Amino acid sequence: MKDNAGVWIDHRKAVVVKLNPEGERVISIASKVEKHPERSGDSPMKGPYEAAQVPADDVRQRSLTAGLDIYYDAVIAALHDTKSILIFGPGEAKGELHKRLIDHKLGGLIAGVETQDKMTDRQIAAKIRSHFANQ
Repeated sequence: MKDNAGVWIDHRKAVVVKLNPEGERVISIASKVEKHPERSGDSPMKGPYEAAQVPADDVRQRSLTAGLDIYYDAVIAALHDTKSILIFGPGEAKGELHKRLIDHKLGGLIAGVETQDKMTDRQIAAKIRSHFANQ
């Protein structure tokens, strides 16, 4: 039997809660992505400035995107064998995951996408139970 699932997600952490008649299972997935990597090299105000000392913005963006792709694939793997998925979270990550699920031909499983601030794991599980209890 397939489970209902919910995901609270931001760029640092995802909490996946899978519900089935026997109970619930909570899976935490940590991202290893640093959202805004710091530039290396000397500041022009402190000493000599050379363009080679500072990574180009496109290199930093490709690195960030590659790391997020790995993170979203791990979240999608945790959602295998589900019949319905609720996605919520505080920022852009929920929309990015939504788009990635559609790209993986899993868009039909999405029950909703909502904006929700920081929550504890217990609050996340309670919200998901409540959402699927009303269906």
